[in-house]
Amino acid sequence: MARRCELTGKSVMTGNNVSHANNKTRRRFLPNLVNVTLLSDVLDRGYKLRVSAHALRSVEHRGGLDAFLLKARDEDLSDKALTLKRDIAKATAAKAA
Repeated sequence: MARRCELTGKSVMTGNNVSHANNKTRRRFLPNLVNVTLLSDVLDRGYKLRVSAHALRSVEHRGGLDAFLLKARDEDLSDKALTLKRDIAKATAAKAA
């Protein structure tokens, strides 16, 4: 399983540990990923996603999973989130019509 947020695309970064003697060794900065179930208002069901804590705050700020996905860029989303976005768009269009 990749250490990558399904909604924002945030992934592992690399850098250096720098000691007091200024010795540098490589290290990894891992994203804070959590397994959550987010509810879709349009589709009336929950979806299990592995997202970062930052993305979870962004979802709440935007007003829910549906609003977040409709504004999100397709390049950042995982395959699962991209199909979910398409389903939400179809359901929203069907309700509007």
